[in-house]
Amino acid sequence: DVAILGAGVSGLCMGIQLIEAGIESFAIFEKSQDVGGTWLDNSYPGSGCDVPSHLYSFSFEPNPEWSRAFSPQPEIQRYLRHCAEKYDLFTMIRFGTEIAGARFDEHAGLWHIRTSTGEEITAKALVSGLGQLNRPHVPDLPGLASFEGTSFHSARWDHQHDLAGERVAVIGNGASALQFIPEIAKTAQRVTVFQRSANWVIPRNDRRFSEADKARFRRHPLLVRALRAFIWSMLEIRFLAFLRESWFSRRMTRMATAYLHAQVSDPVLRAKLTPDYPIGCKRILISDDYYQALVRPNVEVVSEPIERVTRDAVMTTDGVARPADTIVFGTGFETTGFLAPLTIEGLGGAKLDAIWRDGAEAYLGVTVAGFPNLFLLYGPNTNLGHNSIIFMIECQVGYAVQCIAELRKRHASWLDVRRDVMDHYNQRLQAALAKTTWTAGCSSWYKTASGKVVNNWSGFTTDYWRRTRHPNWRDYRFVRA
Repeated sequence: DVAILGAGVSGLCMGIQLIEAGIESFAIFEKSQDVGGTWLDNSYPGSGCDVPSHLYSFSFEPNPEWSRAFSPQPEIQRYLRHCAEKYDLFTMIRFGTEIAGARFDEHAGLWHIRTSTGEEITAKALVSGLGQLNRPHVPDLPGLASFEGTSFHSARWDHQHDLAGERVAVIGNGASALQFIPEIAKTAQRVTVFQRSANWVIPRNDRRFSEADKARFRRHPLLVRALRAFIWSMLEIRFLAFLRESWFSRRMTRMATAYLHAQVSDPVLRAKLTPDYPIGCKRILISDDYYQALVRPNVEVVSEPIERVTRDAVMTTDGVARPADTIVFGTGFETTGFLAPLTIEGLGGAKLDAIWRDGAEAYLGVTVAGFPNLFLLYGPNTNLGHNSIIFMIECQVGYAVQCIAELRKRHASWLDVRRDVMDHYNQRLQAALAKTTWTAGCSSWYKTASGKVVNNWSGFTTDYWRRTRHPNWRDYRFVRA
């Protein structure tokens, strides 16, 4: 009945909630050999979450065993494996199966799904749990092919390669680089950070949970739920910092500036690390050791643009060539293509990538007009800058499960969101986004090259929860094949 793409947070949540709804005819297709999605891929040194542990977990599966306030990657992946085992999802997952495309047959009311090996699978509903952060972005730098050293992206970390004693060039300084730079700087001979633009950084204030803490969490489940609710409410207020010229935005700017000045005394380095755009325009990063690593004597921050890569160095436009044994790309992901490079064909053979050529759009980030029985998780305009994406994913999963259950109830073959409903929704969404700092004058992974914000939600998570709690069936047309 249901084909789910990806065994990350979204795919696992969808599988669990289908089982809870009594819908057990489904399969999860995962190209890797284990569950975890982004938390399987991003195993670089220092990898961890920037949302507090007790909120970055499913509401229906609290975990009293988190070791820290902000959980490290190995623990998150173990948690996701625990969820898959507890809810018996491993029997539903086909590992090593990459999906190449899917075509909807409106006469049969079925999705014909094609794997990369040419196998065809049919399903009534197609659910994408691929998310926004699954395809690493490596810039096309002149001369990169001539580099004779080792190079890799942070999401494809080469754990067999020892960086101790090496000259490491780090290209990019986003959220991943913020975490691995302090780790590799401890053993590398020299770390050169090539920075395209500075980040706004605030302290993480991480701490370890004691055994007594964990014992209390085990004895008092309500305490865990109360802590989760408290964290959620505190983070929810932070959305106000993303409204242009708000008091909260000015306060966040002062806090981030004070943190930079407290950690970096060198005026030249401090100037390099001071952003030239409003706080929140790009992702606000949190760290307790990034600035501290950049002031180490074996770390250099380079703000001049890269001109080319040679066989043993990275050269900037000022003519300086900095030797490198290894290049590590911390350049993020291809975020605005969503289901790309999959070929998705809907009604009349319409191709999703053509429909989205001016920027991805969906209704509530979940359904797309002309693509019946297709449900997106962590789809267009559902990313957050202030709270937990798992909260959003649970809202989307609940919405999609209700849609699938309604199809059964009505004995319908497919449902399709009305185009006028989707268009009106996205017009209002973009109008709301125009009031946020995400539309300010900076480039970020939140938006397309033309400046359209396609990744972020436009308001509080409470508003999204309210909109997705119960589908309005007047927004859809139901069809019998």
